[in-house]
Amino acid sequence: MADALKAERKQEYFAKLRNCSSSPRKMRLVVDMIRGQEAFKALGILKFSNKEASNKVEKLLRSAIANWEQKNERKAEAGELFVKTVFVDAAPMLKRMRPAPQGRGYRIRKRSNHVTLFVDTINKNND
Repeated sequence: MADALKAERKQEYFAKLRNCSSSPRKMRLVVDMIRGQEAFKALGILKFSNKEASNKVEKLLRSAIANWEQKNERKAEAGELFVKTVFVDAAPMLKRMRPAPQGRGYRIRKRSNHVTLFVDTINKNND
């Protein structure tokens, strides 16, 4: 069973970003722009996006492409790869207190997230 899972995992090309210090909601806005896009087109979209999270997702996508190149032992060509799946999960929250009027304290939740990005070849998907 473990060998079968390992062999199946060898055919998947992905990268993970763990404990990213922005809220999952903000990250999902960026991730939704590139889901299903061709990889190099997605890099262009991220490069010219105004969102701060787009820099982190761009770096993650470059890592996933590099992982694909490493496993296939060749360079990726334009139009060959696409963003298969991307998902954003919530990570542990930092809970802080902020002083408030009349001796009270307001709770501040500093959210973080985990992003997982899978790339795949376009030709393989059509078969």
